[in-house]
Amino acid sequence: MAINGGCLCGRVRYEVAGGLSGADHCHCSRCRRQHGAAFATYADLDPADFRWTAGAAFVKVYETSSGAGWCFCSECGSSLAGTVNGEVTAITLGTVEGDPGVTPGFHIFVGSRAPWYEISDDIPQFDERPPAT
Repeated sequence: MAINGGCLCGRVRYEVAGGLSGADHCHCSRCRRQHGAAFATYADLDPADFRWTAGAAFVKVYETSSGAGWCFCSECGSSLAGTVNGEVTAITLGTVEGDPGVTPGFHIFVGSRAPWYEISDDIPQFDERPPAT
């Protein structure tokens, strides 16, 4: 079963043919700025399973010199996905329609979390990104 989602204005739509994994709440300063929130919630995917189904011309990517990037709708500003070297590797869980089949399992980059936000759940916290398992 495919996972579908899209932006606030509806111009951009995507589909993930496979499942999602490695969902997390990212507290790094870049994600906080990009989302305008205390943290961003992402889930990983196999890039081969991802495709834009509508509005690809509206998708803009801000990519850093390290190759990490963020996809967003140029019309409404919705943050949609994360990239590595131009390839979509994660989606923002807030843009998924229905149950994504995964829940966040940890907080990452809590060493740079917003000082005004207190993490109040019991899932594991890491000052940086934990090693892949």
